[in-house]
Amino acid sequence: MNYKIIDAHAHLWLHQDTEVDGLKIKTQEGGKSLFMGEVRQMVPPFIIDGRNTAEIFLSNMNYAQVSAAVITQEYIDGLQNEYLWEVQQKYPNRFLCCGMVDARRPGYFTHAEELIKQGFSAIKIPAQRLLLPDGRVYLTSDEMMKMFRLMEEKDILFSVDLADGAAQVAEMEEIIAECPKLRIAIGHFGMVNRPDWLEQIKLARHKNVRIESGGITWLFNDEFYPFRGAVVAIKEAADLVGIDKLMWGSDYPRTITAVTYRMSYDFVVKSNLMTEEEKAQFLGRNAEKFYRFTDLVELPYIKNMSE
Repeated sequence: MNYKIIDAHAHLWLHQDTEVDGLKIKTQEGGKSLFMGEVRQMVPPFIIDGRNTAEIFLSNMNYAQVSAAVITQEYIDGLQNEYLWEVQQKYPNRFLCCGMVDARRPGYFTHAEELIKQGFSAIKIPAQRLLLPDGRVYLTSDEMMKMFRLMEEKDILFSVDLADGAAQVAEMEEIIAECPKLRIAIGHFGMVNRPDWLEQIKLARHKNVRIESGGITWLFNDEFYPFRGAVVAIKEAADLVGIDKLMWGSDYPRTITAVTYRMSYDFVVKSNLMTEEEKAQFLGRNAEKFYRFTDLVELPYIKNMSE
């Protein structure tokens, strides 16, 4: 490969201990977590203490020749701002870490101000978690729009995962119209293969909006490797908004309970449905420009014992 690879959607945490919709999520042994009423394999079983650290991820990245990664957040992991700020300071050329506020409860604007003053250059909202049983939190609420205007003013990137289909697309259109200079990265490839997923993809027709594929191997898990359906979806989205608006993401570490980290992107490398230029843009060049990565490391290919 004559290009560097960037992962636009990954997660890190030291420990999960939180609640979503009143249901507990808590780290257990052997890579398992109590997850909203059942035990799930949250990370690979060799991570016996459940600590999903930057150092373990860097080892995976180095082996898979991934130069840098965007560390996003999700309410199911709890707010990880303290740890991610440490990671950002320790590995500034390998990670771009998103801060996160709890938008499920009023008063989060002050927290967003604090994160921006601290130095976070991106803020994540898992918007699919805002469709609460006791009342929906709209992305266009007064406090939310106040936060977005501040982020636009300070040039803070907005990372967001949306609910299935078009449920929150109209709200996103309003945000984009109000804050046209706000850089926006939409995750999970628009919840591809769910009804009306292309409505989310169409948001990338706007100048400052991009789509990243974090979780695409999870969404096509029933099909499994080499995920031809995922490649077809990438091509369909590219026809709609342009390959320059699309970026690869892994959703590490949850997705590597099913496939290896390298497998989470090499199905694209090995596909005959995309050109080499399309692969280069999707796997790294688009993210390098959009997230403003500099001084990307070059990583050699390490031959496996099985080769």
